[in-house]
Amino acid sequence: MNKLIKITLILVAVCTLGACKKFLDITPDNVATIDYAFRLRSTAERYLFSCYNYMPALGAFDSNVANAAGDEFWLPVNHGSNAWKIARGGQSKANSYMNYWQGNNGGKDLYQGIRECNIFLDNINKVPDLADFEKARWEAEVKFLKAYYHYYIFRMYGPVPIIKVNVPVDASIEEVYPARAPIDSCVNYMVQLLDEAIPNLPERIDNEVSELGRITRAIAMSIKAEILVTAASPLFNGNPDYAGFKDPEGTLLFSQSFDPKKWERARDAAKEAVEFSESLGHKLYVFNPAFFQYKISDTIKIQMNIRNALAEKWNPEIIWGNTNSMVGSLQNQSTPRGLDPARVSNSTTNGNIAPPLKIAEMFYSSNGVPIREDKSFDYAGRFKLRSVTAPYKRYLQEGYVTASLNFDREPRFYADLGFDGGVWYGQGLFDDAKNMLFVSAKKGQPATAQNESSYSVTGYWPKKLVNFNNVIGETTYTVQTYPWPMIRLANMYLLYAEAENEVSGPNSVVYNYVNQVRARAGLFSVQDSWSNYSNNPTKYTTQIGMREILHQERLIELAFEGQRFWDLRRWKKAGEELNKPITGWDLIQEDAASYYRERVIYNQTFTARDYLWPLPESELLSNKRINQNPGW
Repeated sequence: MNKLIKITLILVAVCTLGACKKFLDITPDNVATIDYAFRLRSTAERYLFSCYNYMPALGAFDSNVANAAGDEFWLPVNHGSNAWKIARGGQSKANSYMNYWQGNNGGKDLYQGIRECNIFLDNINKVPDLADFEKARWEAEVKFLKAYYHYYIFRMYGPVPIIKVNVPVDASIEEVYPARAPIDSCVNYMVQLLDEAIPNLPERIDNEVSELGRITRAIAMSIKAEILVTAASPLFNGNPDYAGFKDPEGTLLFSQSFDPKKWERARDAAKEAVEFSESLGHKLYVFNPAFFQYKISDTIKIQMNIRNALAEKWNPEIIWGNTNSMVGSLQNQSTPRGLDPARVSNSTTNGNIAPPLKIAEMFYSSNGVPIREDKSFDYAGRFKLRSVTAPYKRYLQEGYVTASLNFDREPRFYADLGFDGGVWYGQGLFDDAKNMLFVSAKKGQPATAQNESSYSVTGYWPKKLVNFNNVIGETTYTVQTYPWPMIRLANMYLLYAEAENEVSGPNSVVYNYVNQVRARAGLFSVQDSWSNYSNNPTKYTTQIGMREILHQERLIELAFEGQRFWDLRRWKKAGEELNKPITGWDLIQEDAASYYRERVIYNQTFTARDYLWPLPESELLSNKRINQNPGW
């Protein structure tokens, strides 16, 4: 009986925060107890990798809440993605979608992941055949994972319980049911874990065959900067919407006033991460066409700079590639049908994730400024028809009739988006006119709707996500997979520039880093573009104006990479952007004049409560020390 009571207490201890799982589920396969897991280096290493297994699979469309739960993609009406139900206003506090607190409805149980990290840290000193340097590295990796899992939940739910250690068998009620920590306490704890981890993480991965994807010092420093930028942003830094929000015990959960020092702290962390990454050889990716037998134009080189910065595995721009999440099916979903004219009947691609028309309008003009601001771009006439002439043949199909919106746009527009009449560089093909691939998407054409699920509902596709070496066959689609790029150097450059602008306003540092990203994309500098082509030529000279420029630069450069969803929230711009209608072209039309009419697909709505997830009701019923997020 005493033994039974002891086992019951242990089960209660490890099942805090969320649905209880079998005790043995937290150990690697074929290991009967925690003690056995840490008797040998080999079994302890397996436990280390089990801590990695809770990493969200962001390279799979339905597993990444930032893909379908926002406004960057839209789907056919019969799609069953849990995240897309959030985008359509279906989030529920009774049974929330993409629940990473408890691990259901599309989410992983990240608190279980945190508990496994704690078990590892509690037991790693028991391993007898583990060298000290290796033990220090493994501990550092797990501290990083513990910080990251807290961070992922934090971005969703706001103030969350901090689980520093697992609950002992003689725990008090207060320990078994922890309260939520205030925002600043959450941030400080995550940063503390990272600061403890950083010195013992490797600068680079030496054994690339077996260790690529494991955490390095640059990864930890970059995530630290991202956490601090998030904490300094309007959602969490003195947000008046949460003034007076307290837990049941009277603790204020949000800071009550804006603190500019948070931006200074974020700026310093971003600067350190950027400079350290550069010291290791990380740099903005530039396509090298030397191994091709025929000449490749500068136009196509720039497009390859943009696409391959994301889709070429382990290129020098990638600071963190998530090997737990290889990008495979997402490429199929991003590829329209009928690209290869020799295989117009091909049905091996799905092509069902669709950027709305407002995303297409977000990209700059060819002069590097927003199309609403460009003095020479006819924004009011953007839906008028134009015939494609020779100067545009590397972007559009010569002789084709398409909308003016698709002309005179920046290189990232053409590198990132596929659309009716657009060139789709793929199959390893480039300039040869005989082999160029084009999208044909009007009614009756190959890329149009042929069933209820395999088509773009807007008439656009996220070409950026597709590796150009993929090969479409008659009955097969051979995909070159790549690890999901969690952090690119371009992301860090723009985070650093944003933080520097918030601290000091526009200066040489801000211009330097944003202009490096723009130059790689074939654009003039911010100063030249706005001075010469914008109807607001001094915009870049003020902090507010430069803030707006930097925000749009991030939305464009990091389009389709899961950043827009979180950026709009931390900036408190989701209420503006996610209340715009989702629109696309009129897909059921055969002729250009009828096809190129804007059609409302869905009237999306977003309210203040939607900035944070609802806490699961089952959690509120069991833990009386926490309460629901405002508005839910």
